[in-house]
Parts: sequence; structure tokens; C-alpha cells
Amino acid sequence: MIVSVVNFAGETVGELELSDAVFNQPVNEGLLHQMVVAHLANRRQGTSDTLTRAEVAGGGKKPWRQKGTGRARQGSIRSPLWRKGGVVFGPHPRSYRQAVQKKARRAALRSALSAKLRDGELVVLERVELEAPRTKLMREGLERLGAPRALLVVAERAPDVQRAIRNLPGADVRVARDLGVYELVAHPRVVLTRDAVAAIEEVLG
Repeated sequence: MIVSVVNFAGETVGELELSDAVFNQPVNEGLLHQMVVAHLANRRQGTSDTLTRAEVAGGGKKPWRQKGTGRARQGSIRSPLWRKGGVVFGPHPRSYRQAVQKKARRAALRSALSAKLRDGELVVLERVELEAPRTKLMREGLERLGAPRALLVVAERAPDVQRAIRNLPGADVRVARDLGVYELVAHPRVVLTRDAVAAIEEVLG
């Protein structure tokens, strides 16, 4: 599949043939959903905690005698039935982590990239050209590409690009080797540099 390559001014400067093994694969929506759910689950800290009746302070003494008061029998003022008592079946620290197979992750990446290309939401950029690491210049460049809230994928870490894009709402930058399915799905547009395309095809091709 051949796509147009544009510069940061939005002008077409050439063409690039994309690998069908990466950018022209069937879209597996079930697999994409699984990867997104796993990503969100792995971001959870799992630190929520409640106190059971054994952990709440106090309540060591029986509040009143068993019989003869006319009141219901009680053994502790920290029973879950009481105010300030323990919590029944409440959350405790745990791990929400979901394991993801490497083959499944790569297949999901191919599926997500193919879906973006099929829906016309993928742009190939010759290179990121900024006179200075300024947010205004990055915003203007992305707007000329028709992708103000895009995920910009570069081949290698670029501190200037990161500095210029970090304050743009809805926009983000990723290195090709760190690209994830969630980022691709979450952004309405994806901008790949020519070098990033080569890096992605090297790993997923």
C-alpha cells in the first residue's frame, strides 16, 4: 500500500510503500478490546483498603450482659452492624494485573495500525521540523496536518519534541518501540514519521 508523505507544512513531499504485513491486516475488535482492558487494569494501583471487625480499634469488651436487659444480644461495638464498625467484604490491597502474550500484543498493534490507515486517520510525516521546542509551533504544525489531537510517533526519543507537545491537550508523543494499543485507540489521529514507520515494520513485519 502506497501513501503520501507530507512535511510539517502540510505539503506532499513524496510517497512511501507500507508493508501489508503490518498496515493491511484484518481488524480484530475483540483483541483490541482485550488489550485496552488489560492496559487500563495494569494502570490500577490496587491500594484500596477497608478495616474488618478484627482491625477496627476498640470493641474488646461485651457492651452489655447477654440476657436480662431486653435489648438484642451484642458481643462487640465494632460489629459491622454498628456505626464505626468493621466493613464486610470490603476492598483490600490486590493486584489487578493482566498478563498479555507478546504475540497477542503484536497482533493487536497490527490490527490497530491497519484500522487507522483504513479509516484515513493515519498520516506519514517526513520529519518533525521545529525551529524551537515551543508549544505554539507544534500546535500550528499539527493543525496543518489536520491532526491537532494526534499521537505523534517518532523513531527515537526527542526531548525538544516532548517539550513542545506536552502542554497540548489531547496530543502526545511516543517512541516507536514503546507504542501501545491503548494510545493508538485513544487518539483520533496518528502521525508517524518516516523513520518511525521503518522501526515499526522492523519489529512487527
